[in-house]
Amino acid sequence: MPKWNEAEVVNIIQETATTRRFLLQPLEGESPDFRPGQFVTLDLPIHETRQKRWRSYSIASAPNPKEPLELCIVHLPKGAGTTYLFEAVEVGSVIKYKEPAGVFTLKTPIERDLVMICTGTGVAPFRSMIQNIINQNIAHKKIHLIFGTRFKADVLYQEEFQVLAEVYPNFSYSVALSREEEIPPRSASVDWVSGYVHGVYQSAYQELRPDVQFLICGWQDMVDEAVDNLKVMGYEGAQVKVELYG
Repeated sequence: MPKWNEAEVVNIIQETATTRRFLLQPLEGESPDFRPGQFVTLDLPIHETRQKRWRSYSIASAPNPKEPLELCIVHLPKGAGTTYLFEAVEVGSVIKYKEPAGVFTLKTPIERDLVMICTGTGVAPFRSMIQNIINQNIAHKKIHLIFGTRFKADVLYQEEFQVLAEVYPNFSYSVALSREEEIPPRSASVDWVSGYVHGVYQSAYQELRPDVQFLICGWQDMVDEAVDNLKVMGYEGAQVKVELYG
């Protein structure tokens, strides 16, 4: 059974107006080992009942025992967990957490092109996967990250992914903006698109390909729609893997 540990919040980075990056350093020393794509469960003092205090968040950093765990969290105004994290937690706070868990992970060897579809903080597990592939020099095919949000100001880790797209020829980066009036011009590092993420993969992968693995992460409505769309396109079963938020 996974055990509970304590970690100190060593840094908080305001990523967007509603999203923060929380860096947690375990008090016992090194960060726990985990597989990219897994999550940690926090025990927050927001309810008397133990299970109602638990909140799970995908790890946004790659496995590294010498570095803190990074969580990328959006503030939900009616969410007791995120309200506590945004209003009560500061650098130096100590949070109880359970060892990483979850099955939204990559199989090795990576034998297919990876298409990562996400909205908002659903990008967190993909950042962990991509960083780990690069850090560990893991053999892979092409990686296409498709990120969706409403406005350009809400794009998470934009500069980091743009740099990757410039440096690594096998990595491509698409950003779909659903409510932005002025869409930036397409560049060598990012493909800006007006609309939702669905139009991006529907266009790019309309011709059925057995050599593609779709990974989808985000809120249920987006994930369900993507799964349905991919099924209509002929992609299902082992070619589609999902992680739901909320």
